Amino acid sequence: MVELVVFALMGAGTLAGAVTVVLARNPVRSALGLLGALVSLAVIYVVNLAHLVAAVQVVVYAGAVLTLFLFVIMFIGVDRSEDTSETIPLQRKLVAGLATVVALGAAVLVSRGRFSWTPASGEAAEIPNGTVQALGGELFTTWVLGVEVTALLLTIAAVGAIALAFHRRSAETPTED
Repeated sequence: MVELVVFALMGAGTLAGAVTVVLARNPVRSALGLLGALVSLAVIYVVNLAHLVAAVQVVVYAGAVLTLFLFVIMFIGVDRSEDTSETIPLQRKLVAGLATVVALGAAVLVSRGRFSWTPASGEAAEIPNGTVQALGGELFTTWVLGVEVTALLLTIAAVGAIALAFHRRSAETPTED
């Protein structure tokens, strides 16, 4: 039951973040909506016992890719002045109350001992889907050709980008006759 509630809340958070990405006029707010969607999705992965996928989601997408997006946004220049007045009355009190309710709910679940991140079934022979063992087993048995082809294509793309950058740089520098 708890997993269903967390899944529903994080699903709503993911959808709210996605809608914010599309509808926000300010690119920084759009990037923050993307962050909310990515973190909510990572929590959904944790609820489904895919801890490795959740960690990769946070580190790669919410960390590296979103940082890259913010650097690009700041590089292109979002230097117009913003209206910082609060448009929703009592929004700070509303958020503080919501955070208090969530924290108290989590405290009640933990104190009653009815909450666990382990699977409900006691079958130890089955490896959960999101673990390192399950993912590694699939990558090195079923999908080994696809992984190797992808690695080869990425290596070729990196070498090509470096070669083009080097060629353009040498073409721009004037040679002395």
